[in-house]
Amino acid sequence: MAQIRNRTILITGASSGIGEATARELAPGGANLFLGARRTDRLSALAEELGERAGWCALDVTDAASFDAFVDAAEERFGRIDALVNNAGVMPLSPLVSIKRDEWKRMIDVNIHGVLNGIASVLPRFTAQHDGHVINVASIAAHLVVPTAAVYCGTKHAVRAITEGLRLEHDEIRATLISPGVVATELGHDISDPALAADLIEWRRKSLTPDAIARAVRFALEQPAGVDINEVIVRPTAAGM
Repeated sequence: MAQIRNRTILITGASSGIGEATARELAPGGANLFLGARRTDRLSALAEELGERAGWCALDVTDAASFDAFVDAAEERFGRIDALVNNAGVMPLSPLVSIKRDEWKRMIDVNIHGVLNGIASVLPRFTAQHDGHVINVASIAAHLVVPTAAVYCGTKHAVRAITEGLRLEHDEIRATLISPGVVATELGHDISDPALAADLIEWRRKSLTPDAIARAVRFALEQPAGVDINEVIVRPTAAGM
């Protein structure tokens, strides 16, 4: 884990699930971790548990100013930023015929604008220092479309395209897409359709735990200079998705 020692890594959506698991996975390697999410009580508790190399700041990824403040606070705390893990996401599934415009907008704001806000906040620093790594956590939904998930899949296809665009535009900045299959997290807790909420519970009977995705993030971060892991798909062995 020498490649991440003393490197400053920012993680969004760090109050639970994949973000929290990633912080726990990276902490033993000596990384400086800066954690962002809206639930500051959880962030504070996690940072305290991880020790002096962990800091935190309230973050709303849909707000560009909030993201800029988050990145500024990380730089002030640790002096430099080496990587950003864009992990925050939402998944209120519904069939298109339900016309849930507010939920569609929320997915687009968090899943697409949130990623773009993160890239915008770190990219000037990365280009100036001729080094940096953006890891975007997408989903297997970046590769397929299923009923009730048209908008969600659309946002994750967009993240895949954005990640590839970033890679192609910058020779000195690494860009990685992590595409998890079904994972046991809080994602989807905001599904408003009772039948779909029940279906999600059934889908997760065969699912990964968040640490599986955290290990994929660590793998990408640990590569030596000049090696860019462009994409990792992680799915449970026993499930189709």
